[in-house]
Amino acid sequence: MTAAEQHPGPAMPPADGVRPTDGMRPADGMRPADGMRPGGPTPGGPAPGGPAPGGPTPGGPTSGGPVPGGGRPPRRWLKALVVFLLIAIPAGYLVISAIQSRNGGEDKAEAASAKGLSAGYPTRVQRRIYDVPVPPHSKKVAFYETNSWKVSSLYVQFVTDRDGLDAFLAKIGTRRSALEEGEVTITGEQAKKVGWQVGAAGHDWAGMVLKQKDPQPKLRITVKFDSPAHPKVYVVSTVTP
Repeated sequence: MTAAEQHPGPAMPPADGVRPTDGMRPADGMRPADGMRPGGPTPGGPAPGGPAPGGPTPGGPTSGGPVPGGGRPPRRWLKALVVFLLIAIPAGYLVISAIQSRNGGEDKAEAASAKGLSAGYPTRVQRRIYDVPVPPHSKKVAFYETNSWKVSSLYVQFVTDRDGLDAFLAKIGTRRSALEEGEVTITGEQAKKVGWQVGAAGHDWAGMVLKQKDPQPKLRITVKFDSPAHPKVYVVSTVTP
């Protein structure tokens, strides 16, 4: 045995600086399997701090979202409909407003220049003020009122039966016998205002004038008895303030 064998020197570390694990030294010529190199990243794996394999590129489109140039085309008809409604609806309001304004002006003009009778019963207030109690169930009822600072008048016409005529005359304090045959008490000027044809020849007329103390109204009553069972009554009641 030589002196070198009796006193061996210190062991030399491996050239690569890695001490193999006891009992785990690889056989000569063998390399660790890919991805199992101690201390190193797995080949083909993600770099430290980098994106996962197959993930989206930073700044790129999100996975699963619409791809530019692809997907469902825009609904142009819906946009066109919205634009049409935004234009048509305000325009429609303007047209309706113009029509209402025009009709309102026409109604005011007609009311200001009214010359004819209005179909229907006078109001209760009018009937009470002018003392014209139109019988219930009368036909062809119409009225017209004029007002001024000097005098106010209510024109009323109606068709009733015998009992209705008697009830009307009784409520104003008179009776049928007070009607004078052939007498037309409504003046031509009054009749012209409402288009009455009172006093026309060939008809059976009778009339009376009921004068009352102020401020009670003065009534001119003319009745057409062409049909005795259904006389037609014309009344002009005048109130002087």
